[in-house]
Amino acid sequence: MIFSAAFGGAYGFIAGSRSEHSGYNAHAFAIGASFLFAAACVALATLSIRLRWMSKRLRKIALHNEALADRNWELKEAEERARSLFESQGDLIVLRDPDGRITFVNDAYCELAQQPRSVLIGSQFSLDILEQGETAFETSGTRIHDQKIATPLGPRWVAWREGLVRSDAGQPADLQCVGRDVTDRTASERALGEARDQADAANRAKSRFLAMASHEIRTPLNGIIGMSGLLLDTALTPEQMTYAKAVKTSGDALLALIEELLDYSKIEAGKIDLEHRPFALTALIEDITELLAPRAQARKLEIAAYVDERLPAEVIGDAARLRQVLLNLAGNAIKFTSTGGVALMVEPGIRPNEISFLVRDTGIGIAPEAQSRIFREFEQADERIARSYGGTGLGLSISERIVKRMGGRITLESTPGVGSTFEVSVPLAAAGGDGVAQRTFMAPDLSGQSIMLVAPQSIEASLIARRLQRWGGQTCMVSDIGVAQALLPERSWHAILLDRALGAVDIELLAEAARAHAMQRIVMFTPAARHELQPSPSSAFTGYLVKPLRAASLAARLTTAPEVAAPNLAGDSLIEANDAAEAPAIVPARGLSILVAEDNEINALLMRSLLTRLGHHAVVTTNGEEALESWLAAKSAGAPYDLVLMDIQMPQLDGVETTKRIRSREAGQPGGRTPILALTANTLVEDRYACFEAGMDGFLIKPLDREKLVDALAGLAASRHIAA
Repeated sequence: MIFSAAFGGAYGFIAGSRSEHSGYNAHAFAIGASFLFAAACVALATLSIRLRWMSKRLRKIALHNEALADRNWELKEAEERARSLFESQGDLIVLRDPDGRITFVNDAYCELAQQPRSVLIGSQFSLDILEQGETAFETSGTRIHDQKIATPLGPRWVAWREGLVRSDAGQPADLQCVGRDVTDRTASERALGEARDQADAANRAKSRFLAMASHEIRTPLNGIIGMSGLLLDTALTPEQMTYAKAVKTSGDALLALIEELLDYSKIEAGKIDLEHRPFALTALIEDITELLAPRAQARKLEIAAYVDERLPAEVIGDAARLRQVLLNLAGNAIKFTSTGGVALMVEPGIRPNEISFLVRDTGIGIAPEAQSRIFREFEQADERIARSYGGTGLGLSISERIVKRMGGRITLESTPGVGSTFEVSVPLAAAGGDGVAQRTFMAPDLSGQSIMLVAPQSIEASLIARRLQRWGGQTCMVSDIGVAQALLPERSWHAILLDRALGAVDIELLAEAARAHAMQRIVMFTPAARHELQPSPSSAFTGYLVKPLRAASLAARLTTAPEVAAPNLAGDSLIEANDAAEAPAIVPARGLSILVAEDNEINALLMRSLLTRLGHHAVVTTNGEEALESWLAAKSAGAPYDLVLMDIQMPQLDGVETTKRIRSREAGQPGGRTPILALTANTLVEDRYACFEAGMDGFLIKPLDREKLVDALAGLAASRHIAA
C-alpha cells in the first residue's frame, strides 16, 4: 500500500510538471523527484524489515507447533505404553467411579472375570468372594486387605491395595484397585503357622512329659535319699556306713542329673522367668563358697571368695539363677582341679551397673579349639575328659543361656595345664538406699596397722592379703615359719594370722613366740580340722577363723579386743561373727500336730519318721478325701492341725482340689487359717502358680531336703508363736 501511494504521487508529480501551465522549474523538479525517491526507499526498507520480522515469527510458530506435535505424539505413545502395561500386567487392575461402575480393567482382570472388556466397562461387576481377610490402612489412606475369591482354577487368595486417584481436574476421584495373587504366600504362611503351632504343642507335650517323668523319678528318689539319710543316723558298722553313703551319693548324683535335664527343657521351651528382687551380693558369694568348701577340702583344694568393696551391698536381680550359674562354674572348677584351688571374685564391670563374677582355678585347662565347643549342648572338651570326669555336658550350655537371658555374657580364658578363668558379666543395678548403711559390717580402718599373714602360697592367702590391703593394713605375707619368727621382733604387730595348714605344732610355737609382739594371734583352719585343736586356757591364740573366711568374720576378729575373745573352741562365738544372727532355729515348746497327705507308702513312712525324729506328731492319709475328712475331724474336735503337708498328685482327690475345699470351709468359719505346704515333685512354674492359687502357703520339692523341712517348721513356729 505504501509502495502504491509513493508510485501514484510520483506519477502525478511528473505528469503535472509536463503540462503547459505547470510553471516547470528544473531545480524544483529535481528536488521533488529526489524527495519522492527517498520516500520510496524508506517505504521499501520498512516493508523489508516488516517482512523479515513476520518471517521470523512464522518460523517460531512453526517450531512451536512442531514441538507440540512431538509432545502430543509422546504423550499418546506413553499413554499407549501405560495402557499396554496395565493391560498386560499379571496383577489385577480395575478403576471404578464413585458409583462403583468400572471405568478401566486390564487383561488379567478380564481373564479372571471371564468377561470381555467391553462388557465390564460401565458395569458394577465384582468377583465372587469366598472369604474376607483382615483389613489395614496405611498413613496415605490406602486400604490393604486379602480376599479369597472363586476362579476357574479354584479358590485363590488375592492381596488388594485400594486408593483414590483423580483422572480429570474438577471430576470426582476414581477408586483404583490393584490385586496380586498371593495364594502360594498365604499357603506358606499358613503352613508355617501350623508348623509353629505343632512345635509349640510338641514343646508343651515335651514339658509335660518331662514334668511327669520328673515326678515319677523324684517320688522313688525321695524315698532313696530320705531313707538313706535316716539310715545314716542309726548305729551302723563301718561297712554298712560305706554302703549307705554310697546309696545317698548315687541318689544325689541322679537328682543333679534330673535338675540339669529339667533346666534344659525349660530353657528350650522359653519358660525361664527371671526375678528382680534385692539381694545381698557378699552373702550370696560367701554362701556359695561355704557350700562348695567341703567338696574342695575333701580334694585338698583351697576355695576362697573376694567381693570388691566398691560394689553396692545389695543389688537387684535373680539371686537364685545367678547362684545356679556360679555353683555350676565353681563346681566344675573343683571337679577339674587336682592341685591348687578355686577363687570366686566379684569386681565392677566395664559397663555402667555391670558386675563381673570371675571363677578362677588352677586345673587342667581347656585347649583353644575346645573353648567354643564346651558351651554347646552335650559337649565336653574331649572324650577323654568325659570318660574321666563324667557329666552330661549341659551345665555350661544352661549357664550361658541363663546369663544371656539376664542380659549378660560369659567368657573364658584358659591355658592347658595352667588353669581357667570364667567371667560372667551381668547388669545388676544397686538396690535403693545408702549402700554403706546396707552393709552387714563396716570395713575396718587398718591404716597404720601391721598385720602378718603366715600361710602357704595359696589362692585364699592371696585374697586375704588383698582384702587386708584394701582395708589399709600394712600386710606382710610369709609362707615360712622360720622367716615369720625372725620378723616378729622387727615391729609391733596388730595381728598375726596363722594357717593351720603349715602344721599344728609349728603354728602353736609361732603363736607362743608372738605373745610379746602381736596383740591378736588368730589361727585359721578348715571345719574338718576343728576337732583336732584342743581347747586350753593357756592357748596362745586369741581367736579362730574357719576357712573359707567371711569378710565380716575377719573384720570382727581384727576389731575385737583380744581380752574379750574366748580362747576355747567349745563356746567360740567368734569363729563366725555373724553366724548367730543368720537364722536361729526356733524350736517350739511342744511338737507340732501335722497332717501329711501322701499316697506313696515309702514317702509316707519317710515323712512320719522325719517328723517324729524332729519331735512332732504326724497323722498320715493316703488321698485327698481322707486328708479332708481328717482335717474336718480335728477342726470339729477343737484340736486343729498346726500344719498340713499336702502331696499334689494323689488318687481320688488331688492336693490342689483338697486345698481349695479346705480354704472354702475356712472362709465360713471363725479361727485361724491352717498353713498348707505342698509336697511336689513338679518343678514347673505353672505347677507352683497352681499351688498358690489354690491357697497353699508354700511348697517343698521332692526329694525332700531335711534342712529345708526343719527351716519350714521353725519358720512356722516363729510366725505363729505356737506355745505349749
